[in-house]
Amino acid sequence: MDPLEASCSSVEAAARELLLAALEDLSQEQLKRFRHKLRDAPLDGRSIPWGRLEGADAVDLANQLTHFYGPEPALDVARKTLKRADVRDVAARLKEQRLQRLGPSSSALLSVSEFRKRYREHVLRQHATVKERNARSVKITKRFTKLLIAPERAAPECAAPAGPEEEPLPERARRSDTHTFNRLFGRDEEGQRPLTVVLQGPAGIGKTMAAKKILYDWAAGKLYHDQVDFAFFLPCGELLERPGARSLADLVLDQCPDRGAPVRQMLARPERLLFILDGADELPAPGPGEAAPCCDPFEAAGGARVLGGLLSKALLPGARLLVTTRAAAPGRLQGRLCAPQCAEVRGFSDKDKKKYFYKFFRDEWRAERAYRCVKENETLFALCFVPFVCWIVCTVLHQQLELGQDLSRTSKTTTSVYLLFVASVLGSARAAAAEAPRLQGELRALARLARQGVLEHRAQFAEKDLERLALRGSRVQTLFLSKKELPSVLATEVAYRFIDQSFQEFFAALSYLLEDGEARVGELLRGDAERRCHLALTTRFLFGLLSTERMRDIERHLGCAVSERAKQDVLQWVQGQGQGQGRPRAARSGAEDAEGAREPEPEPEPQAEPEEEEDEEEEEEVSRPLELLYCLYETQEDAFVRRALHGLPELALERVSFSRMDMEVLSYCVRCCPAGQALRLASCRLATAQERKKKKNLMKRLQGSLSGSSSSSEATKRPKASPLRPLCEAMTDRQCGLSSLTLSRCRLSDSVCLDLSRALREAPSLTELHLLQNGLSEAGLRLLSEGLAWPQCPVQKLRVQQPGLPEALQCLVGVLRHRPTLTSLDLSGCQLSEAMVTYLCVVLQDAGCRLQMLRMSSVELSKQSLEELRAVRTARPGLIITHPALDGHPEPAEGLSSAL
Repeated sequence: MDPLEASCSSVEAAARELLLAALEDLSQEQLKRFRHKLRDAPLDGRSIPWGRLEGADAVDLANQLTHFYGPEPALDVARKTLKRADVRDVAARLKEQRLQRLGPSSSALLSVSEFRKRYREHVLRQHATVKERNARSVKITKRFTKLLIAPERAAPECAAPAGPEEEPLPERARRSDTHTFNRLFGRDEEGQRPLTVVLQGPAGIGKTMAAKKILYDWAAGKLYHDQVDFAFFLPCGELLERPGARSLADLVLDQCPDRGAPVRQMLARPERLLFILDGADELPAPGPGEAAPCCDPFEAAGGARVLGGLLSKALLPGARLLVTTRAAAPGRLQGRLCAPQCAEVRGFSDKDKKKYFYKFFRDEWRAERAYRCVKENETLFALCFVPFVCWIVCTVLHQQLELGQDLSRTSKTTTSVYLLFVASVLGSARAAAAEAPRLQGELRALARLARQGVLEHRAQFAEKDLERLALRGSRVQTLFLSKKELPSVLATEVAYRFIDQSFQEFFAALSYLLEDGEARVGELLRGDAERRCHLALTTRFLFGLLSTERMRDIERHLGCAVSERAKQDVLQWVQGQGQGQGRPRAARSGAEDAEGAREPEPEPEPQAEPEEEEDEEEEEEVSRPLELLYCLYETQEDAFVRRALHGLPELALERVSFSRMDMEVLSYCVRCCPAGQALRLASCRLATAQERKKKKNLMKRLQGSLSGSSSSSEATKRPKASPLRPLCEAMTDRQCGLSSLTLSRCRLSDSVCLDLSRALREAPSLTELHLLQNGLSEAGLRLLSEGLAWPQCPVQKLRVQQPGLPEALQCLVGVLRHRPTLTSLDLSGCQLSEAMVTYLCVVLQDAGCRLQMLRMSSVELSKQSLEELRAVRTARPGLIITHPALDGHPEPAEGLSSAL
């Protein structure tokens, strides 16, 4: 049976059921009157013969009507006949049920132009207010606070580094006003508009609120003027869990003010439609056995097929899509999306944080007091860039102000903020001491429900799920679950969700501490990349809850005993991540230096255009080390982090565009790292866009200061803190055991070099430094040389791979005179002129130089330079100098200049 035949068959069956239900509501007298009136109700000059009607019961009449007139005309004839038979209540009920089951008849449809205005008014009414997690409704125009939205950040350039000032500037983040929202679907350089825009960001960052504000502003006529006739908001999580099959047309009708919408005409012009798919990361990743995406808007199918059809453009390919997803999940959607344009939601700016506080509290005095309290807690203030965290903080502070409590209770991590919120909510609802065990039991059951949902990819729960765990009607249900009625054909279904998805993940993590013996952390920590991505936030919460301080808080504020076994399991898992890693790359180079057995190759030139598939696979993997550091940061327990990092001899982060929070996390872990730890940053973006914009002027000021040509006031000016300053400060901590630092293709700005130079003077354990292809300027390399020349600098092995900058390299070589502890120098890949080599040989024979190893592979040298180096090896037999031409290889031609 083809889809058209199936559709006709289902309509006929539905019509027969509706007719039978209406006729069975009639009494015998009413049914007799209906038969007589039906005999006189011709349609197109035809009526059912009386011989077929006389003596027919309700079943016979329903069959005769559908067979004689056809399904939909039969319903029209029956409704009119019921009114003529003076059974108007049944006629009205039949009309209503017919609209619910089959939609409007063609005669009832409005024109598209008439309906467009009516639909916009309906959207404005429906979305004028938003319900907060505490069930308070507020106007969306009053609650919405502008967010920072930036176009997708490109990976650091892969071409051979030129000067740092030549790096292209990424487009800056913009505040989410109507102009920014309009730009999402703006034309590119080639004049093309994207049909799919992806808004990505972490949990609670405000993606859903921004999407709803876009829908509201469209209805108000502020967005996509003369471009979009109809916009629809589709919550993916709810649609995926809704039972039964529904077509896209059904989903559109659900959004309309009534079932009289001209759906066919609306869907006939997909280029005038906008679908907002909220939470698309909840769709399962496409698999080999997955059914083909839906391509007919009137085909009834499961939610995943309908949404998959929209995302892949198999369904209404000309329609615009606005898709929201968590930051870690776009890779999962790559197999579904068609030519997406990505933008990143970065949350509140510092200015917008303050605006949010004033909007939340309304009372200016309370808002100022709460804001000042949070502003004084630097770490907590930084976390408030996430709107949901900001809401939690405001909710807790509002309650403390109401109760006259001290506002100085501090929180340093997302986990501690969530735990403080849960403790505050339960504290306000705490039962009598005799009922405390029941509340604790409910809390364990709620955590178990959350864990089961997270592991099964479920965010929506039926009443039977709550009844199974004895949660229906409980205190925790009213506090942490929201109830929603889902319309259904037969009866209204009730579903429950956590007040926010992130709360489900928090309680899921909490369950591993509350259920000793029943839940093992292995099911959370182990799995493929798809599973790790889905469980990332739950894993962070688990680490945060495992700190000794958080475990005490759980026992004190929630009254629940916690299991210590989970902490040991997590520690073993982290240490196991380093198995097979062996010694860090820097440490292996050091061993080779000591043996003099083999020459390390210079840092390979990156490919100009790596293949797209490889990029996606690498991005999936390279995010893992940073995510692990975020987990360790959540603990805020130095001893635990130090023990965990013992199993990870090298922390390697590649192609990371560091945000301020990323750098804060990395710095904390470096401050806690054990002795012998190595850190390698490769192709990472360390400079902010604003800093890169000012880099040229900054370099001129530094050069002027170093040459002494500037005035005294100019010379005293110092550049602002670089993005690397938190890491540099962590390296100087007395507890930091970092022994090796590698910066490769990171484009180090001059301000970064200044902070790194200061760190080199005080870092207690840093014995190896590798600077490879970082696009250093003359001023930057001079600044690093100053730090390396400091008497207390602990660096013993230095590797520099930097083309050009001959004058600055001379400063670097001069360091050897003043640093007897510097025993190994690798200049492989550098450009050394004859004059530079002559100067190097003079320094190597200086009494203050104690160098034991000099590597110069891939450095082209003239015959004169080679003779000078041989003379140095003869004069200093304890110094190992490695170069191919010095070890019996053919010598270069006379007068060959040095160049890569």
